[in-house]
Amino acid sequence: MSGKNRRAPKREKRPARINSMPKKFWRGAKIVIATVIAAAFAILFLMPIVLTITNSFMGSAEISANYGSVFATTETGGKVYISEKVNLKFIPDMVSFSQYVTVLFKSPEYLLKFWNSVILVGPIVLFQLIVASLASYGFARYQGRLRQIVFFAYIILMLMPYQVTLVPNYLVSDWLHILDTYWAIWLPGIFSPFAVYLLTKFMRRIPVSVIEAAQIDGAGEWQIYRKICMPLCKGAICSAAILVFIDYWNMVEQPLILLTDAETHPLSVFLSKINAGEIGLAFAVATIYMVPCLLIFLYGEEYLVEGITYQGGIKG
Repeated sequence: MSGKNRRAPKREKRPARINSMPKKFWRGAKIVIATVIAAAFAILFLMPIVLTITNSFMGSAEISANYGSVFATTETGGKVYISEKVNLKFIPDMVSFSQYVTVLFKSPEYLLKFWNSVILVGPIVLFQLIVASLASYGFARYQGRLRQIVFFAYIILMLMPYQVTLVPNYLVSDWLHILDTYWAIWLPGIFSPFAVYLLTKFMRRIPVSVIEAAQIDGAGEWQIYRKICMPLCKGAICSAAILVFIDYWNMVEQPLILLTDAETHPLSVFLSKINAGEIGLAFAVATIYMVPCLLIFLYGEEYLVEGITYQGGIKG
């Protein structure tokens, strides 16, 4: 037979599942590796929090034995070179509540600073959201040259760190005669541009057809704002509230510069002033200080994720 008449032998088809096995294996291996890496980073980031909480149940003698060399000072108040290894302990030898008893009942100064933090941060979060929701509704609903200029100015202010605007805030507070009062902290915080930027970007994702349908039904601007925009922006508002609360709960520069009276300073400032004779109390005070942030985050985690990922529109 000639070569032209020869038929090429038929190749046997292998089952598709044999070829797909390596792909499934590598896909599963990537998921496992990514999970292990994420778990390692999670443990690494959670270690300081866990260490602070567990060490708050240690006695003063045990804390000094484990970490005394870190906080040791010379007779003149200088720091001592640490030549020893610090013993990091996650489980106390004996659980003690003496630190919390001292903080909550025997030393009212710590609770006073805690309530100073609440008094400073609470009005800022509440009124900043009110101002931001109204301003962002105006930016989202109306177009024009002036609106673009003002919104661009908001973005520029948001990009600047607070240390850049600290001197202007001090001069304005001095001109308004509100230095050494809570208003020196409240006013810059209430009109901070971060929440305005976040809510404006979110409101712009609301479909125009929804607002036009409400206008056809006779709804005014206030009704559109209250019954359409605010319910749809619930996730974004919760996200802004959580982020603003954490930001101002940890503020240090503003109280130090604008409040000269130490009695009005929040707990965030007072934490750095705990002296070497109260090493054991530092862990207990830090744990109490973390509780509001942890509770707010755990309660609003779902809203935080929704506010960041939700693209606008009507949910079914």
